[in-house]
Amino acid sequence: MCRYIVQMMLHVAVYVMGVAQLGNVVYAVRRASSIIKRFTVHTLTLLFIEIHVEGMRSPTDMVARDRYLYIADRRHCIWRVSVDDHSYVKWLSTTQVSTGESALSVTSRGLLVTSYYSNILREYSTADRQLLRDVKLPGNVWRLRHSVETSRGTFIIAYMYLGTPPQRELKYAVSELFSYHHISDRVLSKHLLGNTPSVSKSALKQRM
Repeated sequence: MCRYIVQMMLHVAVYVMGVAQLGNVVYAVRRASSIIKRFTVHTLTLLFIEIHVEGMRSPTDMVARDRYLYIADRRHCIWRVSVDDHSYVKWLSTTQVSTGESALSVTSRGLLVTSYYSNILREYSTADRQLLRDVKLPGNVWRLRHSVETSRGTFIIAYMYLGTPPQRELKYAVSELFSYHHISDRVLSKHLLGNTPSVSKSALKQRM
């Protein structure tokens, strides 16, 4: 992936905010741009046809799933773009959950949205945009940068946190979240026939 970014920078000469691959095509979205560039996967040759997403102003991240690109926009939305016919739609409004930059990752059930100014992870279904679950992280977790789901169903999160007194300085960490301080899981609730999911004490295993 680093090779992709470095070589694409030679082509587009601007800051690349997101990179994704579907089939034999690599897609790249630039800072403050409404254009998605396309490259061949093996030689990274710039393809002539671009994808223009009218209304996209400030992309912050991009992922690919099931022939669609999902692009987080700092203007409080997530775009979904078809790589087949290049149609697009403002797929999800993030006004209520984000105040700026968001990072995206693909999970086993949908799309995980990590908001920089929030300590809550939110997972949405890519089938119907429904909120599948939200996970509230411990209070010392501050300014999330990115998160991904593991094959075990846990989350790896990159974030900043406040150190212990008396220093209280900001530190950077990457941790694995094994259990949740709070979880609202609509799919689990349905399986439990309306019973409230159990709430477990938070536990972070820090990988400093």
